[in-house]
Amino acid sequence: MFLDVLIRRNPGFVEAAMALHQQGAIPPNSYVLDLDAVERNARHFSTEANKLGLKTFAMTKQVGRHSGFCQAAMRGGIEKSVAVDLDCAVACHRVGMKTGHLGHLVQVPGGNANFAASQLQPDFWTVFSDDKMREAANAAHKAGRVQNLLARIQTEGDTFYRGHEGGFAAEDIRAVADKFDAQDGAGFAGITTFPALLFDQETRKVIPTPNLQTLARAREALAAAGRSEIEVNAPGTNSSVVLSALAEAGATQCEPGNALHGTTPLHAVEDLPEDPAVLYLSEVSHHHGGNAFCFGGGLYVDPVFPKYDVHALIASEPTSSRKALASVEIPDYSAIDYYGMIDATGPVQPKTGDTVVFGFRGQAFVTRANIVGVSGVASGTPAVTTIENIFGEVTGWPEKALS
Repeated sequence: MFLDVLIRRNPGFVEAAMALHQQGAIPPNSYVLDLDAVERNARHFSTEANKLGLKTFAMTKQVGRHSGFCQAAMRGGIEKSVAVDLDCAVACHRVGMKTGHLGHLVQVPGGNANFAASQLQPDFWTVFSDDKMREAANAAHKAGRVQNLLARIQTEGDTFYRGHEGGFAAEDIRAVADKFDAQDGAGFAGITTFPALLFDQETRKVIPTPNLQTLARAREALAAAGRSEIEVNAPGTNSSVVLSALAEAGATQCEPGNALHGTTPLHAVEDLPEDPAVLYLSEVSHHHGGNAFCFGGGLYVDPVFPKYDVHALIASEPTSSRKALASVEIPDYSAIDYYGMIDATGPVQPKTGDTVVFGFRGQAFVTRANIVGVSGVASGTPAVTTIENIFGEVTGWPEKALS
């Protein structure tokens, strides 16, 4: 779905990644990042957010918490991260990107609360329940801090992905805020939900979910109780073109993730200011039964669109020509993606060792892929910076793996 826009808007990156793979600098099963483009995207996004008074926290999970991605975002003006889980916070913190928001979507495990409060010291910490509120407050009190807490709220009719449910009843928000403030080590800072915005398949636009109105009603209830200065965190399908709508709805925080590498659903159907800056790279392994098999490991195509015919660019030399496109079958989610299967019966005749480039919206952190940073695409001098695993740890795979 994103390969067309990738070829059209960032062909130099595609060709640079293919050349680096053919030189042996990038292994197959790699998410490859154009760090120059990430920096440009972050600068544009942060500039627009700052104009609207929005705090911006970068989501890094989609690209494996790569250190170069974090640093490019910081150079572009986004100084802090939103951590989908503790692993994100640790990876970002390790390279100097402090934690702006922790605990949403994944709550902090009880045994890690003291570490989070004393070592990570997040600006904001989201909790879904009284138990999690007390854990965060007690840990912060032990660390000699007062932690700003966000209450995840929900009400009947709100939208949640299955397995993401949880939160305080929005109708009880005033009592929830008072309860937070009464706890040593805690301070009520505001409210959050997810998703506040979603891509609509029919209109091909980003539209608000009922959750955004839930936030607005809760904010009004808090204001009526004298709490007029609160944080409203409204993540979901963020790109620079939706920021004004978020600000108008009362949001004070935004959390770009896919926007920073140009892979929100809206990027697939409209040319937005952010350039595509990530691709998935593989290599032809062998042939069987009319298919050329390419290495997998990172073939998790985020299902934001209904199933579609996946294509890849296959060649032995750098190219961004659509003549090198072939259809690829990837294993169903119920199977392990050891290989993708390229149709070798058409005009494209893959050879063992050929480079295979996909353009899809990924979630690298749930895969076993490498994450590879590339700098210098913009200047015509592309080079690999680091090869890392999905926890943002430099591996130098495979040569340094045993050192």
